[in-house]
Amino acid sequence: MPDLGRHTQQDDKVPPFDFDMYFLGKWSFEWDMPEGPLGPAGRVEGTTTYTGSGGTYEALTEATAPSGKFTVRERLQYQKDQKTLSREVVDSRGFKYRQTGTVGGDLGGFYTIYFDSEPFTVGGNAVRLKHTMRLTAPLAHRVSVTVAEGDGPFRNYGTPWWRKVQ
Repeated sequence: MPDLGRHTQQDDKVPPFDFDMYFLGKWSFEWDMPEGPLGPAGRVEGTTTYTGSGGTYEALTEATAPSGKFTVRERLQYQKDQKTLSREVVDSRGFKYRQTGTVGGDLGGFYTIYFDSEPFTVGGNAVRLKHTMRLTAPLAHRVSVTVAEGDGPFRNYGTPWWRKVQ
C-alpha cells in the first residue's frame, strides 16, 4: 500500500497487487499435512523460488515429506488489469493440475488470492484443490488448502506458512 500521507478515505482506490514486489525470490515453508490423496500425514518442509517478470512467472518448490523428496514446478500468468492469476502445476509425485484465481485487496494493503483447480487424477482418483492465499506482508503469507475427492465435499488439508528467505 503506498503511503498517502493521510488516513485512507472511503473513495480511495485499492492499488493493484504487485506480484513482482511480493513474490519474487526464495521462500521457505512448513506444512503439517493430514492424510489424504497427495500423500501420508506428516510434516512437509522446503523452499519455493519465484522468478519472472511482466506477468509471466515460474516457481520451483523443492520439498521433503514423510514419503520422501519431491519437486513442484509452476508456470503462472498474472493478468493485473483483470485481477486474475492462473497456474499450471506439475508435481514430481505423478500428477499435474491447473488453477485459476482472483486477487482481492483492501486499503490496508492486505491481499487475498482464491485459487480453484480443475479436477485432476491422483492414484486413479479424481481430486480438486482450493488454495486461499492470505498476503499480509511481503515477508510471509499463509495458505489455507482444502481438498475434495471425487464429488465429495472439500475438507481442510492444512494451513502452511511461507516465509521470505531472500
